[in-house]
Amino acid sequence: MTGHDETPETTGSVADAAPGNWVDTLAPEFTRPFLRLSRADRPIGTWLLLIPCFWAIATVSLMQGQFTGEHAWIAMGCAMGAWLMRGAGCTWNDITDRDFDAKVARTQSRPIPSGQVSVKGAVTWMILQSLLAFCILLTFYWQAVWLGIASLALVCVYPFAKRFTWWPQIFLGLAFNWGALLAWAAATASLAWAAVLIYIAGIFWTLFYDTIYAHQDTEDDALVGVKSTARLFGENTAKWLKYFMVASVLCFATGLIAALVDRVNALQLVIALGGVWAFGWHMAWQLRSLDIDDPEKCLSLFRSNRNAGLIPVLFLAAAHFA
Repeated sequence: MTGHDETPETTGSVADAAPGNWVDTLAPEFTRPFLRLSRADRPIGTWLLLIPCFWAIATVSLMQGQFTGEHAWIAMGCAMGAWLMRGAGCTWNDITDRDFDAKVARTQSRPIPSGQVSVKGAVTWMILQSLLAFCILLTFYWQAVWLGIASLALVCVYPFAKRFTWWPQIFLGLAFNWGALLAWAAATASLAWAAVLIYIAGIFWTLFYDTIYAHQDTEDDALVGVKSTARLFGENTAKWLKYFMVASVLCFATGLIAALVDRVNALQLVIALGGVWAFGWHMAWQLRSLDIDDPEKCLSLFRSNRNAGLIPVLFLAAAHFA
């Protein structure tokens, strides 16, 4: 078989995974279907789940005046937990969506509809990932542990949201940005309005990037009856994305001011807010580049949100040195 003959159907790879990804090239062959089920071949989702955790940790460390070993462990624990829980969540999503996925061109090659993994095998894999993540969670303050347990309700509901609401991206935002609350509690053993505002900023950010992502599938979604903000907004998408962008920036900036105004000097606050400003400009660039009728462009812009989300983290880290 030549390279020209290799397709997702013949190699087992997933259609929207980057060619030559580490799962398809380096992972032991028997692990590949399960890693694909966890979207390990598409790491952007792990980044988008992890970045709100980093926002909270970076804010708290600046608020407390130092980045400690405890903060470092929380960041590492969140990174491992994000990988595991994103994998568990995607596995659950693919279990519940297996009939829809079989009817959509982009998702037909996923492990369950393509026959690489059975439903029973997927359930076992989901439970294993969840248990490992729970072990990490138990190293945090009990407030964070309870928040982690509570997040399971959102994870369970999300796959069904697109069946009963045109706004499933809200449910994704509620689940994907929960780490901002969890990481804040892990670092402070409490919650604060600043954390809630950063969490809400993340929800608007998710509405922004996942609406772009959903424009890849609007035709197939219409055929199978799946709802999304992309279908709801249609040609008005750019206007709605602008609202989400502004709301995200305003909530994020307000959250940072609430957390830092009495704890840091003026220059540190300006640098921290500069990260939110740059974050907003990245989203503005995405808006200018968006073509909702070009699936490849939508996927590329969606993936660029890893960089967008890391910008505030870098500015918050730099503010320590001011």
